[in-house]
Amino acid sequence: MVIGIVDYGMGNLRSIEKKLTSLDLTAFCSSDPERLKCADKLILPGVGHFAKGMNNLKNMGLIPFLNDFVISNKKPVLGICLGMQLFSDYSEEGDTEGLGWISGYTKKIKPPKGARPYKVPHMGWNTLQDIKRSFYFDGVDAGHSFYFVHSYHLLCEEKQDMAATTEYGIKFCSALLKENILGFQFHPEKSYDAGFKLIRNFINLQTAKAST
Repeated sequence: MVIGIVDYGMGNLRSIEKKLTSLDLTAFCSSDPERLKCADKLILPGVGHFAKGMNNLKNMGLIPFLNDFVISNKKPVLGICLGMQLFSDYSEEGDTEGLGWISGYTKKIKPPKGARPYKVPHMGWNTLQDIKRSFYFDGVDAGHSFYFVHSYHLLCEEKQDMAATTEYGIKFCSALLKENILGFQFHPEKSYDAGFKLIRNFINLQTAKAST
């Protein structure tokens, strides 16, 4: 099993690579489409600005490759944080079109005003709710906490694409699953045992039975 980590200049990729190599997997970071073609699965991580992320993908010539890998060939992809948001049609952050793999758009977190001050970015530990039972979430339930750092969230237009939600003044999509496309708004690589389980589930998936 070979895992390609897409390096498009947005965030620290080495912690993810380290997690994968701890599983005795062959994992590599690259921005070269020709090299990434040899991967069995891809991880699209990212931290930062949506418009800059899309601009980097375009300038590096990665978008045609990604569409071929994920949409045409139906190979598994995992988006983390900004990587998951880029799956959407559009983002308010930079008024920019995304990859369009998930029907929906990315918008600023706007928690209600009240007794509890909800600071943005949403930073720290929080739990998952409404978990969609699938192979990807084996061993993970609503009692597990995950580490979040984000100011925007993805609003899915197709509710069946939502794999988990999280509460932070508002309820938002914290994980999505559509066929071979998986996304986490949180950082599994920073979420200790629970995050490790999710990464291992993604790696271990061998068939299309994930959503059953």
